[in-house]
Amino acid sequence: MKPLLITSALPYANGHIHLGHLLEYTQTDIFARYQRMTGRRAIYICADDTHGTSIMIRARKEGRSEEAVIADMSAAHQRDFADFMIQFDHFGSTNSAATREVCNEIWASLQKNGRVAKRDVTQLFDPQAGTFLADRFVKGTCPRCGAPDQYGDNCDKCGSTYSATELVDPKSTLSGARPELKSAEHLFISLEPDHAFLAEWTAVEGRMPKEISNYLAGHFLAEPLRDWDISRPAPYFGFEIPDAPGHYWYVWFDAPIGYIGSTREWCDKHGERMEDWWRSDKTEIVHVIGKDIVYFHTLFWPSMLKSAGYSLPSRVQVHGFLTVNGEKMAKTKGTFVMARTYLDHLDPAYLRYYYASKLGARVEDFDLNVDEFVQKVNAELVNKIVNLASRSSRFVAKTGLSASYPDDGGLFEAAAKAGAEIGEAYAAFDFARATRIIVGLADRANEYVDRVAPWALAKQPGKEQEVQNACTVALNLYRQIVLYLAPVLPKLAAESGVLLNCAMDRFDLAQKPLVGTPVAPYQHLMKRMEMDAVQKMLEASRAGEPGEAPKAAAAPEASAGEAAPTTWDDAGDALAKEPLAPQCSIDDFTKVDMRVARIIAAEGVPGAKKLLKLTVSLGGDTTRTVFAGIKAYYDPKALLGRLVIVCANLAPRQMKFGMSEGMVLAAGDGENVFVLSADSGAKPGMRVH
Repeated sequence: MKPLLITSALPYANGHIHLGHLLEYTQTDIFARYQRMTGRRAIYICADDTHGTSIMIRARKEGRSEEAVIADMSAAHQRDFADFMIQFDHFGSTNSAATREVCNEIWASLQKNGRVAKRDVTQLFDPQAGTFLADRFVKGTCPRCGAPDQYGDNCDKCGSTYSATELVDPKSTLSGARPELKSAEHLFISLEPDHAFLAEWTAVEGRMPKEISNYLAGHFLAEPLRDWDISRPAPYFGFEIPDAPGHYWYVWFDAPIGYIGSTREWCDKHGERMEDWWRSDKTEIVHVIGKDIVYFHTLFWPSMLKSAGYSLPSRVQVHGFLTVNGEKMAKTKGTFVMARTYLDHLDPAYLRYYYASKLGARVEDFDLNVDEFVQKVNAELVNKIVNLASRSSRFVAKTGLSASYPDDGGLFEAAAKAGAEIGEAYAAFDFARATRIIVGLADRANEYVDRVAPWALAKQPGKEQEVQNACTVALNLYRQIVLYLAPVLPKLAAESGVLLNCAMDRFDLAQKPLVGTPVAPYQHLMKRMEMDAVQKMLEASRAGEPGEAPKAAAAPEASAGEAAPTTWDDAGDALAKEPLAPQCSIDDFTKVDMRVARIIAAEGVPGAKKLLKLTVSLGGDTTRTVFAGIKAYYDPKALLGRLVIVCANLAPRQMKFGMSEGMVLAAGDGENVFVLSADSGAKPGMRVH
């Protein structure tokens, strides 16, 4: 199989991640995880989209640099993604030297091919903000269908594209002022020379959903393609065009180029050649995007890539918009839910499963119905799937699985055969079909468990072997189901691997039963979803300010710009479980040297179930190796760059896997562990007082 490079649309660096964003990143992450589980080499590349007027305006208001603003937002975005188990191979920024270099290269190719022209443009200007307005910072009434509150480049009601100057009753989203018309010189890229190529490229079977290729053919490609306005005059936060001083590339020029720039950064870090990914017919490229940016990814972007000799995507997967309870997300109804607000109340696995169960390959809008959300998670995920393990594993915690696989009437074999269809569904982005098949397997597994009733057998003398056989079948069926769900629920898969003492990282493991292995004491895998927690999340969202940019730097472990929670988890349960230690003197306390450190490397420890090997920097050349028992709770890649607190003067301890030279501080209650972090502005080496 060809190596695969996968991207999602780049999140904009002027706002926090919300549930609408997570639809796309969860979809892409599931696809990438499935590909890796088949043994295919697949890398998932993303970055923050950082340029544009809004970042510049925000930085002015906050009295700091644009670079400081986007650095804080990058950290916040990556925390949210990591906590939702979105696993990037590299997360970069369009404001990087690598992206600038590729911008220059593609621009030079366009110039060489005679695709660049200059002419004056009359554009909307915000007299209060003192800047020309990018299309996305003007709203008004659509000039085609009359829909209100539409952006200045396209209408999300009728799908039409237009110039912002065509909007009826336009208003600046930066200041609320009515924009003025003002002329300035702009640079344009001609697309019409690639018309025939684009018509052929977009029509290739499997390149994109059929409804998208039909839409392009019937709208944009049915008439001559308009030139693309690719520059913005100063003031503007972005890359200045090398041969046009005072002009900056429009954000939609360098945003997709960020895919290549971030790949180059990943290649430099791993000793790879960027050309092997972006200039090779031995590699496939898949973009996952929303339907609102199809125009840019299927017309502009291929034309740019072709001009500079880069590989074109083999597939552009497109999804629809997210609604909540049948309506657009709205703060007043509490349905504009930020990722961090969700995480404060609910398990991210719930949302990943619900999204997967609803996402098909077609370009359809997606409704998150709260009642259905709770019912589906509880009925399917908890009751049918997770309960298979809880109902069976405790009876074989001492004996382990049977030495040979018992007769199960063909259940395991049938589920093994279903793996091919499930895999085809994942590969086609039809996750809803995959989960339907998996839930069907769970139904049959539960029918088996109900029929053999190991809890009843266990009460009968002399039935020990029957109990062991029944539970061996049940747990093997459970293992198959969780292996098939591993791209959707990686944490459940990892925890189930601990329970059953087996690997859960390859799709083909579901083809062979597990026998003769020990079974660990059952640990809680997932609890039922409570409607009360959902309502608290909606209330917190209604009270927050999700549409506003943060007024100050984001703290490392909390999203800036959100309201404080309306309730606090201060019931004292944790203190009751682990009472306070005896008093110590200030002299005792000062003997412990706690320091801020940055994690610069993190990896699993072969043969260790709980340990991660961390390399932490205390500043300069001073580093320590620390073995931390957090493997079940943190993805190593998500820890890179994170500021933590370490006990720096702990005597080194020789462990089976190496020398541990300190301790990373964490809090826990026996079921969960939370690594402690330093607040914004702390530097490696600072002492904790």
